[in-house]
Amino acid sequence: MRLLTLFTICLLLGNISAAQGIEFFKGTWEEALVEAKKHDKIIFVDAYAVWCGPCKRMSNNVFPNDKVGTFYNKNFINMKLDMERGEGLKFRKKYPVSAFPTLFYIDYTGELVMKVKGAQDVAGFIKLGHNALNKIDRSGLFAEAYEKGDRDPELVYNYVKALNKAGKPSLKIANEYIRSQKDLSTKDNLRFILEAASEVDSRIFGLMIEHRQEIEAVVSKEQVQARILDASKATADKAIEFKSKDLLTEAHDAMKKYYPEMAKAFIYQTEMGYCLTQGELDDYLDACKNYAKKVAKNDADELSNFCLLYTSPSPRDRG
Repeated sequence: MRLLTLFTICLLLGNISAAQGIEFFKGTWEEALVEAKKHDKIIFVDAYAVWCGPCKRMSNNVFPNDKVGTFYNKNFINMKLDMERGEGLKFRKKYPVSAFPTLFYIDYTGELVMKVKGAQDVAGFIKLGHNALNKIDRSGLFAEAYEKGDRDPELVYNYVKALNKAGKPSLKIANEYIRSQKDLSTKDNLRFILEAASEVDSRIFGLMIEHRQEIEAVVSKEQVQARILDASKATADKAIEFKSKDLLTEAHDAMKKYYPEMAKAFIYQTEMGYCLTQGELDDYLDACKNYAKKVAKNDADELSNFCLLYTSPSPRDRG
């Protein structure tokens, strides 16, 4: 009954969307490929038709969403292509379309990463983006040279970055590099520490905190905060995988201490995931209620997304 009530509230309040959303690239397809390679990103393409009702609903209700915009603008070069005119006609010769909308995720090499037919809601669309990112693994571009003994700092940095993007372990390589350095305060090494701090429960995360002010001076405070959040998420995911309450507590403590502005939401969200996968239903429902009341209560869009993401049977699959 408690879960049903919470879900009902979410449905009633969940149709308000924010004004800021996806920024769509205005150049040509060839220019998009160049831009994607420059920034090491995938291209997202909304392949639509002007008469398509579901296409219009996504354009009106999903693409303007602030959380969609934040996620897609950070991780993708985004394009809208009308498949019945202009450049869309050329595009569909290489990437066939049989339904509208079709959502394409294409690497800057031109390789198709993922193709999905049909409109999506906010949570489903963000989850698709995560799935697409997880399919990209560039670590092989650097692995062979590394295994042959190449320890050029740029290669090691790119190797660690590629491993992190692919969700593969990188701490062994990162620690080996850190141990070889006499001066960790150089700009290159500070950037390396930031990239390598992939989990809260690691020595390198401690180094990032130790050098936090120096790193923020090289990059930005926001980039350091983003890394703290990502590292905390990685440790929380590991806590769920290994059923370790201690790891979950470590992730929570890191957020409270180093990124308090986001700690409350993070703690309730990860508690939901942990409790549900452990079969602790009462604790899961308490975490849901606390999140809805204390985090999402004044944000109907957040409450809607929360319901879509955390009342599903499998929170570990959420995007």
